[in-house]
Amino acid sequence: MNRRRLLLAAGGIGLTGASAWTLRNDFDDDGLPMQVEALDAPGSAAGEVRVPAADTVTVVDLFATWCAPCKRQMDELATVHQRYGEDVAMISVTNERIGGSLSRDDVREWWRRHDGAWTVGLDQDSDLMAALGASELPFLAVVEADGEVRWKDGNVTDAARLEREIDRALGGT
Repeated sequence: MNRRRLLLAAGGIGLTGASAWTLRNDFDDDGLPMQVEALDAPGSAAGEVRVPAADTVTVVDLFATWCAPCKRQMDELATVHQRYGEDVAMISVTNERIGGSLSRDDVREWWRRHDGAWTVGLDQDSDLMAALGASELPFLAVVEADGEVRWKDGNVTDAARLEREIDRALGGT
């Protein structure tokens, strides 16, 4: 083997190793916490919000206004919100694109119609969905106060199940 081939081979091995290291580290970094745009809506103030909330157990709900099961999920979330109040942060986030046929007012109207009473936000680039590994809607996650995702599920979850996961995150059983 001549010297040039040996150097190319060594360079290729180095690049492959660096790529594997980068992929592994990207996989371990879930991208949380992140900022999303919150809407001015019932229970929600306009601005940037941190997801998950700092030092607080957080329920993250991913939804879409066109998603029929997401409407059913809202009833369960309202029950949970009523039980925990301010002891648990709740945020519902849609990744729908604003513009064209959907406006921020449409999302606010959907929120009001389904009795949303906590923070509602937009994630138009689906960064939060990617960070949580969500591939379907509705999607729920319970994040512990230290930022660790404790539980996640991609189906309609009843209030009793969600409360069990929140209680575990709060340190109960």
